[in-house]
Parts: sequence; C-alpha cells; structure tokens
Amino acid sequence: MSQPSWPQKPRVLSRQSVARSRLFHVESLDLRFSNGEERTFERLTGSDQGAVMIVAMPDPEHVLLIREYAAGFEDYVLTLPKGLVDPGEDIVSAANRELMEECGFGAHNIEPLVELSLAPNYMRHRMQVMLASDLYPKRLPGDEPEPLIVETHALDELPALLAREDFHEARAIAALYIARDRLRDGRDDAMRW
Repeated sequence: MSQPSWPQKPRVLSRQSVARSRLFHVESLDLRFSNGEERTFERLTGSDQGAVMIVAMPDPEHVLLIREYAAGFEDYVLTLPKGLVDPGEDIVSAANRELMEECGFGAHNIEPLVELSLAPNYMRHRMQVMLASDLYPKRLPGDEPEPLIVETHALDELPALLAREDFHEARAIAALYIARDRLRDGRDDAMRW
C-alpha cells in the first residue's frame, strides 16, 4: 500500500507572542500555503516536557478514576489521573508519580498505550496515555488544592459512565476505550495458546 502524498507544509512568515500567563502561551502564526494563500492562526503552545494520563487497573476488570474540580466547567468532573512531565523525568516515572499523588497508588507495571492530542488546530499539546497495573499503596504529596476523590469503575461499564453528566473528557473516554480493547485483545491472544 503506497503512502498518500501530503501537500507541502505552509511556510511560517512570522511568529509572535500574543499573550502569556502562568499556564498558557498564545502564539500568532502568519502562514503562506503552497497555493499562495496567507492566513493568520492563533494557537496555545504546550509544555515541551509533555503530559501523561494514566489508566490505572487495580485488577483486570476495573479502573481508577478521580473526581476533581474543573475550572473550565466550574464544576467537579470524573476523569483519569493526569499531569505534566517534570523536567528530567521520563513518561513512565511521571505517570507513576502522578498516580501516587492523585490516587495514592504506585504501579509495578506501566506501559505506553497511545498518544492523544486535543484540538490540534489550536493547541500544541500531546498526552501520553499510560496503562498501569500491579498497583501498590503509595501516597506522594501533590499540587492539588484539595484531596481528590478516587473511584473504582468496571472497565466493561463504559456506556454507563458515558451516560453520567460528570464524565465527558474526550481524552479520558478515548483512553478507556483503547485500554479496554487492548486488554480484550491480550486476553483473546492468551486464550489462543
């Protein structure tokens, strides 16, 4: 199967900082496309360190979710533990640290599952989704303003989770479906032997 031919990337004519806060940097890009069209795009630039989201499995059928305040919605939401990769930290260490800070567990086994983005036309942000298993109790102090509530949910009950008003983060939903399918494929492979 041959690779599709992609158009030539637009040329960056200029780049300037529009706004900066503690968390966000808005950048303006003036671009010229290969057909001569010129446009200005604004984007949020992400951390060059990256970020992790953890699908933590206390047993083969269940996953840990956290309830935390989401300022964007001005309400509490149910989601997966996640956070930024600290300077000098690899994604496995970051995932284990975030799991300890947000859920009170560490993991003996952590493996990359998938990389996800969110609104790539407007944000340069990538999230490494990690699958964590063989959990053990371990709590590290985190940077959350209040203790997070940790809940255990059956991975096979994703439709019931989707029906809830407090569970709607697209990355978390995608991560859970991908993890569920990966785990099912692994069980099917094991049963063939």
